[in-house]
Amino acid sequence: MRKLRIFEHISLDGLIAPPGDDAYANGGWTAPYRSPAGLELVLDAQGERFDLLLGRHTYDLWSAYWPKAGNNPMADRLNAATKYVVTHRPDSLAWGPAQGLGADILDGVRGIKSMDGPDLILWGSATLTTPLLAQGLVDEVVLITYPVLLGGGKRLFADGSAARELAHVGTRATPTGLLVNTYRCIGALPKP
Repeated sequence: MRKLRIFEHISLDGLIAPPGDDAYANGGWTAPYRSPAGLELVLDAQGERFDLLLGRHTYDLWSAYWPKAGNNPMADRLNAATKYVVTHRPDSLAWGPAQGLGADILDGVRGIKSMDGPDLILWGSATLTTPLLAQGLVDEVVLITYPVLLGGGKRLFADGSAARELAHVGTRATPTGLLVNTYRCIGALPKP
């Protein structure tokens, strides 16, 4: 059975995107902290081979960029990965290999996890994070934490998310202050 791992860029105040739809909101806040050392940490955390679980919005954004990014380790790995996409239009998935997840997202994820294959990585789809965690389908959470406070915007974990217990696996840092924090999902948070 393969693992499902969530990867997310996050600010110190728990936000994954500030309000608005400009370059700053679309990842510009992470740019000053990017470095070759940070890329190496992310590549190492992802592993050589993996498949992707993506929401349709993330799939569309990435399909417009990564196939044209040229040969580099990140692009090569993302382009080679099978993309399992939450979509009502599976016939329009041109960046492949790709397939739609099906009408029942949770059953689709359970099916993919039960198959042989590399780990499954969820990047950038906060809408999927809450139900996947609540159903116990997530094995690890990797938070790429930036030394910024965004002050407002989209949170990774929705209000009303089920209480979960996580175990800290490790933290690695870059000279720019970027932290790659890895947590293993234990289960429901025990009541005192």
